[in-house]
Amino acid sequence: MEVVVKIAQLLLCFAILIFVHELGHFIAAKLFKTRVEKFYLFFNPWFSLFKFKKGETEYGIGWVPLGGYVKIAGMIDESMDKEQMKQQPQPWEFRSKPAWQRLIIMVAGVIMNVIAAMIIYIGIFSHYGQTFLPTESVNKYGITVDSLGYEMGLRNGDKILSVDNEAVESFYKIPETLLLDDAKTIQVERNGLQTDVTIPDGIMAKLINQKTPFISPRIPFIVGGFTDSSPAKDAGLLVDDKIIAVDGTSTEYFDQFKEIISNSANRSVVISVLRSSDTVDCTVNVGADGLVGIYSNTANLFEFSREDYTFLQAIPAGCAEAFSSIGSYLKQLKLLFSPEVKAYQSVGSFITIGNLFPGTWQWESFWRLTAFISIILAIMNLLPIPALDGGHVLFVLIEIVTRRKPSDKVLEYAQTIGMILLLALFALAMWNDITRLFN
Repeated sequence: MEVVVKIAQLLLCFAILIFVHELGHFIAAKLFKTRVEKFYLFFNPWFSLFKFKKGETEYGIGWVPLGGYVKIAGMIDESMDKEQMKQQPQPWEFRSKPAWQRLIIMVAGVIMNVIAAMIIYIGIFSHYGQTFLPTESVNKYGITVDSLGYEMGLRNGDKILSVDNEAVESFYKIPETLLLDDAKTIQVERNGLQTDVTIPDGIMAKLINQKTPFISPRIPFIVGGFTDSSPAKDAGLLVDDKIIAVDGTSTEYFDQFKEIISNSANRSVVISVLRSSDTVDCTVNVGADGLVGIYSNTANLFEFSREDYTFLQAIPAGCAEAFSSIGSYLKQLKLLFSPEVKAYQSVGSFITIGNLFPGTWQWESFWRLTAFISIILAIMNLLPIPALDGGHVLFVLIEIVTRRKPSDKVLEYAQTIGMILLLALFALAMWNDITRLFN
């Protein structure tokens, strides 16, 4: 069922963003009295799921949900309609329009995606507000680290104060800040003293490929519930007990408890808990898997920060979030060219994108991801690759600068090369996704 929900969200997201993108080209073309022969959501090789014709344009829905298109008369695009290009140019064709008009038609899709992201963020802020976990709140208990965090120089119980001496307000923005800003140091409070942690060389490539958080909020271990066959429940532990020690060793925090218990498989331990104002000792038989069948209660441990917006307040906040997302994604693209990063391994297809969506339908998560994917679509389409909008823009800009229009043959060859590159990139992305599934 989770897979079905993810696929549904992915298809709806793509349908919205592809329609918006192609609508941008369509509106700009119509503005300059350029004929649009087809407007399709999704591709329609051999047949269409739905179509109708109004005026000079055929509107339809294809059956291959990998994109969409508008076929503009007199333009060399993915349709590779060479017969039309052999005819004499007509005043209503794309190739007959001034360069500045063709430039606007080509960037209109990207502009619409950015506008769509702004509108979505405005809607999110005005309806849901903004909630985040402040780093200051996490510093009540500090952090726990995995092996990568330990290699980075962080330790359990550290309280993160800043990154390169700049405070990071939201705790979950810390990994992003480390990566995208190429941070060199982390300032932490350790055992009551402030210290600088210097990030080792080569750690960023490992951080990019990390599938789980390398830092997490440290939590006291308060019993929230039990598994069906729980040795701890059988031994007398109760919900809301606060675990404070195992065999006399202090385990005030969950990570401390987990480390001791996982090394105590198949033997009995004495777990000390604080119940109301009393200390209670319970003898627990640890299972062969090194578990005692307890769920931790994390409710109300941290104070989240929430900001609500009126619609008017949400407008500048939503626009700022869209441009912040553009800057963030550009920094992510820059990372791909780092010598530490194997860029080809980072490429993913629809499986990667689909896995970004939660397994249950959550409208706030859906709209946040849709807004960010809209930004990604805008930036990727501006890459100067023939067959993408950016490729067409590049040739128009060359024409404007040199005052010489590339021949139709040059454009046809460029389009063909661009399509081959995109198909190769798509094949690589699919291979990476399939490999990740099996790994």
